[in-house]
Amino acid sequence: MNDTVHTPAMNDDAAAGSSPGTVIRSLVIGLTAFLTVVDLFATQAILPSLTAHYRVTPAAMAFAVNASTMGMAISALLVGLLSPRIERRTGILTSLVLLAVPTASLAFAPDLTVFTLLRIAQGLCMSAAFALTLAYLGEQCSAMDAGGAFAAYITGNVASNLIGRLISAAVADNFGLASNFYFFALLNLAGAVLVYFTIRRARPTNMDHEGVETPFGALASHIGKPALRAAFGIGFCILFAFIGTFTYVNFVLVRPPLSLDRMQLGFIYLVFLPSIVTTLLAGNAVAQFGFRIPIWGGLAFAGVGLPLLLLPVLPAVLAGMAMIGVGTFFAQAVATGFVGRVADNNRGVASGAYLASYFCGGLVGTAVLGQIFDRFGWLGCLIGIGASLTVATALAARLKIKS
Repeated sequence: MNDTVHTPAMNDDAAAGSSPGTVIRSLVIGLTAFLTVVDLFATQAILPSLTAHYRVTPAAMAFAVNASTMGMAISALLVGLLSPRIERRTGILTSLVLLAVPTASLAFAPDLTVFTLLRIAQGLCMSAAFALTLAYLGEQCSAMDAGGAFAAYITGNVASNLIGRLISAAVADNFGLASNFYFFALLNLAGAVLVYFTIRRARPTNMDHEGVETPFGALASHIGKPALRAAFGIGFCILFAFIGTFTYVNFVLVRPPLSLDRMQLGFIYLVFLPSIVTTLLAGNAVAQFGFRIPIWGGLAFAGVGLPLLLLPVLPAVLAGMAMIGVGTFFAQAVATGFVGRVADNNRGVASGAYLASYFCGGLVGTAVLGQIFDRFGWLGCLIGIGASLTVATALAARLKIKS
């Protein structure tokens, strides 16, 4: 294999299980994921402050902040369809460089409309890098090694949820809202530098056969597989539940009786620390139990945490948030690996379709649960989240791999 990550992270020794090589590979993959999607949810930590700044309702501000998922969904599908023609390194590098532009521009967005459009632009760039990296991992890793690679990438995603929120809260609290966005633009450029030095050029594995099946034909083929349809649906439900929980819980935390300030709200997201550890175990869980049981376990664990979010006691709320984070991220890592495993060709198209469904779930979750939150309160929001987890659990029964 000539086109690999320019570290021991993607060499044959690592694929064979060499401990030092595996650790370095996981660190590179995880850090790449972190710098790719660190903008996605970091802004949620300052959501109440942004709501006050733009003088809008929680639902309106939440929709604007999470509008990035709209860009993510659109870009994921487009990049997936064009994936057979996109050189991986160039595509990832370009996306991360361009991402810094709307990120920095958020610092001086004059109104909510412009803010929303810039978040959509962020999503377009983030998703392109995300989808191409997933396709790259699926193409360059052996079947045995792919589970660990995907788990490392999703773990970096988990870390971005925690560290991104902490950074956002700290920078905004000490230097103001505008400085927050400038700092994250620098992180985007750091991601581009990392990709430049660690990833070599890599053609899509099916480039030599791209005339056999058109991108739309490949998409139709993937959608025609019941197992992949189920995986796409699970992705939709997972982000629906996750984004509903960790968007609207912010408004619960700053209101009486909990009444947290902005910096305290940032530190709340230390609840993601367990997820960083448990998500790395997803590859081992799949190797031992297959795909369905780990997803069921993750979703059930998340569901048990939901009632704790109703209690007016901070430790209980924190425990519930931690359980939902662990369960949803674990299930996402397994579902992502499943798509890479079942899609034995045109993996870029399959990854794009999965991510499009996943991020559509986030957008729909923000809109639907926001209206429920404004009209029926936190309890109604949690009922909607529980329903989404239940649907995902039912879909997991269809995750079967033909021998």
